Amino acid sequence: MTPEPRAKLMAARAASRCWRQGRLAHRFDAAMPDTPARPDAPLLLPANQMPKRGKIGSDRSRIAILHALAHIEFVAIDLAFDLIGRFGSAFPQGFVDDWMQVGAEEAMHFALLDRRLRQLGSFYGQLPAHDGLWQAASETAQDAMARLAIVPMVLEARALDITPSTIARFESVGDIISARMLRRIMTDEIRHVAAGTRWFEHAAKREGLTPANHYQILVKRHFSGSLKPPFNDSARRQAGLTLDFYGALAQ
Repeated sequence: MTPEPRAKLMAARAASRCWRQGRLAHRFDAAMPDTPARPDAPLLLPANQMPKRGKIGSDRSRIAILHALAHIEFVAIDLAFDLIGRFGSAFPQGFVDDWMQVGAEEAMHFALLDRRLRQLGSFYGQLPAHDGLWQAASETAQDAMARLAIVPMVLEARALDITPSTIARFESVGDIISARMLRRIMTDEIRHVAAGTRWFEHAAKREGLTPANHYQILVKRHFSGSLKPPFNDSARRQAGLTLDFYGALAQ
C-alpha cells in the first residue's frame, strides 16, 4: 500500500527486520490489494510500446537497461510480500522466513540500481516501464503453486539466463561498477529461484503431485510466452530448477 519508492523499500526492510526479531505474528488476516500502490512515475506501457534502448556503448542505452532492471526489482518487492500475505497461511513458518528475506533483498537491489542511475545522471521514474511482472501476479492470484511456478521459476529464472550476457555487455564498454552490481544481484536471485523451487516441490509433494509434471501443466496454463533457450543450466541447477522441469517446455 506504499507508493513512493524509497518509502516502499524502507517498509520492506522494516517488515523483514520485525519478522526476524519475532515482532510479527504468523497470522494472515489482512486482505492483499489486487494491485499494489504505485508512484506517478514511471509511466507504464505495454511491452511492445517500450522505446528501443539503443547500443550498449551509449550512456542512454546503459541507463535504459538499468532503469528496466530497477523497475523489475521495485515490482519484485511487492511480489515477495504479496506471496507472504496471500499464501503464507498454507505453508510452514519457513516459507515466510524465506520470502521476508527475498523481499528485503529485492529492496536492496532496487536501492543499488536507483543509486547507480543517479550516478549516471538519471533516476527511477525518468523513463517508461512495463508491468508484465504484476500481470503474472494477477494471473496467479488464486493459486500458490501457479504463482511459484510462474514468478520465481519462470520469470526470475529467465533473469539467470540473460544476466551473464548483460554483465558482459557492461564490461565490454568499461562499466565495471554496473557489471559488479549485476553480478551481486544475480547471486541473490539464484537463492530466490531456489526458494520458489523448494516451496513448489513442498506443495506438490503435499498434494501428491509430481513436481516437474505439475510445473509444466501450470506454465502451459498461466504463462502466455514461451521458454526459449539458451538457458543458464548451471545457475538453474544451483537453484534446484533442473532440466526435467523446463526442458520439455523449451521452444
